Amino acid sequence: MKRLIFSFVMLSVGVSLAQDIRGPISNPAPGVLDGVYVQENIPTKKVVPYEFVREADVTWSKRVWSVIDLREKFNHPLYYPLDAMELGMWQKNTSRWSLWTIIRYHIMTGDLTVYSPFNPMWEQWKDGDMFKYPIKSKIPGGTYETDKAFRDEVFVYMGTEIRDPFAEPLKSIVYPEEDSLVQDPITLDWSAVYPPSDTLWFKSSDIVQYRLKEDFFFDKERSVLDRRIIGIAPVIYNKDNNGNITGFRELFWLYFPECRYVFQNFFVQNRNNDAQRMSFDDLFWKRMFQSYIIKETNLYDREIESYKAGVDALLEAERIKEKIFTFEHDLWSF
Repeated sequence: MKRLIFSFVMLSVGVSLAQDIRGPISNPAPGVLDGVYVQENIPTKKVVPYEFVREADVTWSKRVWSVIDLREKFNHPLYYPLDAMELGMWQKNTSRWSLWTIIRYHIMTGDLTVYSPFNPMWEQWKDGDMFKYPIKSKIPGGTYETDKAFRDEVFVYMGTEIRDPFAEPLKSIVYPEEDSLVQDPITLDWSAVYPPSDTLWFKSSDIVQYRLKEDFFFDKERSVLDRRIIGIAPVIYNKDNNGNITGFRELFWLYFPECRYVFQNFFVQNRNNDAQRMSFDDLFWKRMFQSYIIKETNLYDREIESYKAGVDALLEAERIKEKIFTFEHDLWSF
């Protein structure tokens, strides 16, 4: 009788998960449980809402821009596993994705809104972190697969054309002569050929940084110094025609409160305990990453690198952190 009840419970859990799973999860054959329990917490997790804050309760605030360097070992959970392009097809891990793979996939499905890092009409105006230039489908419910105009527009921020004229372009093994949508003549369903033969998509290995736009503020109602992430931007190396690195390039900005509804359902690998995996939303909430400040709100509206360089810039970033820490410490110094 106990075995019958257990089997019924497992079947019910499996059916409910199949209807509600949003993150990647391994799907073995029917009747097979890949482990000793069903991993249902992260794939079906709900967003924990932020505490409501009134303007009248914020007595002090400071806006900063920070960088998460993925070359640091502590930040590798955001970088791995690496997706790959093999035989013209996008290969993803079946149970755990990198942060870039999550972002790229959900931009294509229409779950995340891309904000241009610059004014599309005038690239010199780099104020995209203010979320002024959204890239959206003009078709209600349109996605990368169903809206060609949106696909062409968003590709500017997610890939690049092949610059080497002698390089062999990527080809789809399914539709080697097609570059965009293909309609099944029987089901009439549209499928996107990925990637186009004359383009290269940025992969996880191309992302070297994530930039954060954050607000520190003191809430007198709760008597806490809180910190909220407002936006996040993936960053790649900026290279010249010879492949030499000339700096960094922001691909686009994402509104972080919107990202939380996506990040909540994807696993982050725990180095020491597989039973204590967290979601990407948990990782950002708990500040389980290393970052350094590159800018704070200031009179001249300038970044640290404009007046400091090298070690001096890192010391300046630490000085800003220390100033915020001192403010919080002095609140409770009696």
